[in-house]
Amino acid sequence: MKKFYALSMILIVVAALAFAAPTAEVFPSRDINNILVWGAGGGTDLANRLVMAEMAKQLKVNINVNNVTGGVSGSVGLYEAYGKPADGYTLAGVSESCVTAAVQGGFSHGMKVWDFFIIGGSPDLVSVTPNSPYRTLDELISAAKANPKGIRAGASAAGSIHHLNLLALEKGTGVSFNFIPYDSSAGSQNAAMTGEVTVVITSVQEQSELLKAGKLRPLAMLTPDDFDFRGTVIPSSFKTHPGLSQYLPLEQQIGFAIRKDAPENVKQVLWDAFKVAMQSDPVKKYGDEMYFQLKGLVGKEANDIFDNLESVFSWTLWDLGAAKLNPSSFGIPR
Repeated sequence: MKKFYALSMILIVVAALAFAAPTAEVFPSRDINNILVWGAGGGTDLANRLVMAEMAKQLKVNINVNNVTGGVSGSVGLYEAYGKPADGYTLAGVSESCVTAAVQGGFSHGMKVWDFFIIGGSPDLVSVTPNSPYRTLDELISAAKANPKGIRAGASAAGSIHHLNLLALEKGTGVSFNFIPYDSSAGSQNAAMTGEVTVVITSVQEQSELLKAGKLRPLAMLTPDDFDFRGTVIPSSFKTHPGLSQYLPLEQQIGFAIRKDAPENVKQVLWDAFKVAMQSDPVKKYGDEMYFQLKGLVGKEANDIFDNLESVFSWTLWDLGAAKLNPSSFGIPR
């Protein structure tokens, strides 16, 4: 009888423990959503969709990529992604252009609330439409000096790296363009091809197919070095305009982010899948064919890069007179 009683008590305790502490959910057990803050067809969009597809193979769930644009520096998408639970089922597709969201009066939390995954980046260049009269950067700058604000220049949204590069080009050469913002790099490039703008600043990766097809004419790289594009050398803008070195280069960092307060075990699962995806053949092929430098950075290394970008970009905007709010009000160090 005593043995039966003891056995009964053990079964009751085991059942109670099982009821009180259910088995933890294995992550991921359902689809993941990537809220991409820039428009479809741009560099951030293309890179994210490719890497998400490869990560989905590892995670055995779908990763849905949804473009949520608007605001400044991607702030509408950032707010939507940040407003979701910190459980790893919502990611934010971002780029370095998001780091100015706070000083632009957009996403007030800044970059400190995210952990980043950096896919890679590509250098920016200045291009014009093929029917443009400008065949060199010098010709473009001379025309812009003669006609301040008379030449329309397209780039993605205010505060993006392409906009910052346009501002730096203006500051370093003493000219003023008529800036027309678009919700993505693809939008600004389409505007150049339709004649809405004469000048466009985006990355080599984003322009590559248009350059191959002769739909855009490259004038100069916004980097210290020349760039070999399929055997054609695109000259550095620094050679003829050394004053640009005070403001350039600004480096592109494309990737995605998760809320920093997400569980560490969830982050680790995503990190592992990301690292495998970055070594996949489709991603490597994309890097080679699209002039896109693959990086595959996560954790502190990726976060430190975005912290530094937030500081450099925010204070650059402030110094150029293009920021709405002082970076120091957000605790962003110079």
